[in-house]
Amino acid sequence: MDTNRFEEDSRLLLDLEEGTNRPSKRGGGRWILFLLVLGGLSYAGYYTWGRWVKPAAADATNAQTAGTAGRDGKGGRGGRGGGRGGVGSRGAAVVTTVARKMDMPIYLRGLGTATAYNTVTVRSRVDGQLVHVAFREGQFVQQGDLLAEIDKRPFEVQLSQAKGQLARDQALLQSAKVEQQRNQLLLEKGLIPKQQFDLQMATIGQYEGAIQADQAQIDNANLQITYSRIVAPISGQVGLRLIDEGNIVRAADPSGMVVITQLQPIAVLFSIPEDNLGEVLKKLRAGQQLRVEAWDRDDSKKIADGVLLTADNQIDTTTGTSKLKALFDNKNNALYPNQFVNVRLLIDVLNAAVVVPGVTIQRGSQGMFVYVVTENQTAELRMVTIKSTEGNDVAIASGLQAGETVVLEGMDKVQDGARVDVQTPGQSADDAPAGRRGGAGNGGGRGGGRGRGQRNGA
Repeated sequence: MDTNRFEEDSRLLLDLEEGTNRPSKRGGGRWILFLLVLGGLSYAGYYTWGRWVKPAAADATNAQTAGTAGRDGKGGRGGRGGGRGGVGSRGAAVVTTVARKMDMPIYLRGLGTATAYNTVTVRSRVDGQLVHVAFREGQFVQQGDLLAEIDKRPFEVQLSQAKGQLARDQALLQSAKVEQQRNQLLLEKGLIPKQQFDLQMATIGQYEGAIQADQAQIDNANLQITYSRIVAPISGQVGLRLIDEGNIVRAADPSGMVVITQLQPIAVLFSIPEDNLGEVLKKLRAGQQLRVEAWDRDDSKKIADGVLLTADNQIDTTTGTSKLKALFDNKNNALYPNQFVNVRLLIDVLNAAVVVPGVTIQRGSQGMFVYVVTENQTAELRMVTIKSTEGNDVAIASGLQAGETVVLEGMDKVQDGARVDVQTPGQSADDAPAGRRGGAGNGGGRGGGRGRGQRNGA
């Protein structure tokens, strides 16, 4: 509002009131006019102060603050009222990594279960009383080690009987042979009939057959005595004892005496998708030995290394997977029967592949891309093609060269062609040196305006 114009209007009103009002009311009108003039002057002064004086004082204060911060090495950060503020002349703060050139292994992953290579339930092959247990529960035994003994005295008695019967039949055979020689002489002289001679020959054959049966009885008794000593059929670890000394064991007992599991080597059964089975079978038939790794339940620690043994002869139609069997030497007994493991089957190796972390890959409407940091500290959007993914790493088929720097963190603030401020991992924008972080940027004060601040901590 113009002050001179307001005063002129006030005079006109005053003159008009003096001309129309009566003398008795002239004093009251003058007081009203005086109050109106005083209010108008106050409003004009307040408007002038808010429009020109206060912004000038704020600019002076901001300039002084920015200069002090620049001398302290912190630079200005800009106010809330203006523009972008805080970005600085070097652009958005990012963390980068370098594309590596390396041999990248390609694995097929699956869930597996460790299985004993051989499992034997030890049973008695004869009936009798268990008189001695020679193993400890959980003990590792070798093939042929004594496990238990059954009372063998009944079988020794049977052996003695068979030997006595053999001696008796041998004596009868000898007597029959002597009688046959006499009959031979008498037959030549015609003193006995031919029928008597033939009968004696048959008697000799009968005794010879009896001797063979006696020998079989002896062998059987010896075999029963052998079976009374129960030995380990395989090498492995003995489980919990299923029967104690003094009990009568029978060959028909279904539970057996103890279970032995072979842990060295040990097998792992796992499944892979049927789509990958053809590639695995092709390598197996070519005679290649595929390496298999067993990892723990969290897939964070490798337990053992082995080789692929074979694949099942059919695909499971309910799951669409094929079962494979791997063999591990398990010298340190790290794998145990029925243990759950994560299996990695090494199927191929990409030689001299360009590898970057998977988090650097961004997806847009035109495909996958990365931000490459050029030598002049600007971000370049680069379209890439992925060849393979393994864990947290990605092999690039095209679009990126080894040794180029790509943005690892902070890509949400990056634009194609914009400047970036490369920082070390774990460093924030506030922790960056003043010379790198820039000054106040485009931020002004809260009241508005675009103050330029200080650049590079100046």
